Order: sequence, then structure tokens, then C-alpha cells
Amino acid sequence: MSRPNQPVTAGATELAALLVRVADGDAAAFQAFYDRTSAKLFGVILRILIERQESEDVLQEVYLIVWRKAATFDASKASPITWAATIARNRAIDRLRARPPRAHVPMESAFDPVDDGPAQDAGLIHDQDARRIAVALATLEPRHAAAIRACYFDGVTYDELAAREQVPVGTLKSWVRRGLIRLRDQLEGSQA
Repeated sequence: MSRPNQPVTAGATELAALLVRVADGDAAAFQAFYDRTSAKLFGVILRILIERQESEDVLQEVYLIVWRKAATFDASKASPITWAATIARNRAIDRLRARPPRAHVPMESAFDPVDDGPAQDAGLIHDQDARRIAVALATLEPRHAAAIRACYFDGVTYDELAAREQVPVGTLKSWVRRGLIRLRDQLEGSQA
């Protein structure tokens, strides 16, 4: 029932009883067993595989095994959660081993690093563009400029901004549209 010097808990007894019912094909008992153990088993699997989607797939496989092999559970050898966690651990390790091997890069390629970073003048060009946009925004009506900044620079949605400004969404969208048109005209004029 339990390891030496470990008391049998009411939870372990309840889970063992559920497994006996699962072995008889009781779907309600299986659902109850799942509800009481899935979070722990998912944690075991996720620690091994790291990837959430793959861990969810393995968790499903684990419960198929529990459904099919519930009759093999022996309470004198392990607690129900230990038995199920062992299945989960083994399935996760099997999945990990089944992954294709990672591509190895020859050691010689380490001496030829590729610089995928931006060009040296990219920061300067970005700064110049940012200044031009700031100057153009300053020429707009303040509420139009503020709406454009909030929507395009701060990631605020139209609905959120409309609620914050206490205006209808349609009104806010027209502010942004008019502001963008004027902004485009300002930017095109400053390039000439």
C-alpha cells in the first residue's frame, strides 16, 4: 500500500479505489481520477519535454495507458499517483528519445561567424526617421497625435482608447484616420 514509514493517505486510498473502478470500465471513475491527477502528471511531463503542446499530447497518451492498464495497478507496490507519474515520466522520456537528432554544425564554421545584425548606419537612419515622425506628429491636432501614438506606438486597441477617451469607437477611428492622412502629407512634404 505504501512505502515503509509512510502513512496511507485518504487521497491515495480514494485514487486506488477509483483505479479499481476504472479497471471495470467505469468512465465516471476515470474522469474523477483524471481530475485529481492531471495537473501533477502534466507537470512531470512538461518538466521533461519543455514544449507545452507536445506535453499535452503525451498527457493524453498517459491517460489512454491508465485506462487500458488500470487492472495492473498494485497498491502494495506503489501509490496510485506514483504509478501514474511513472507512466507519465516514461512516456515523456520515450517521446524525448524519439525526437529527431539536432543538426550539428562543423567546428570549422565557428571561425566564420555571420553578422546578421543591422548595418552600422541603421541606428542613424532609424533616429532620423524617428525625429521626422516626432516633428510631423507635433503639427497634428493634439488628440489626433495622441490617438496615433497610443494605437501605433503603445499598442492600445481602438476599443481601449475609445473607452479611455470616453468617445465612440467610430469617432476615435476617424481621429486616427485624419491624423494619419495629415501625418503622411507632412512626411511626404518633408522629403521634398
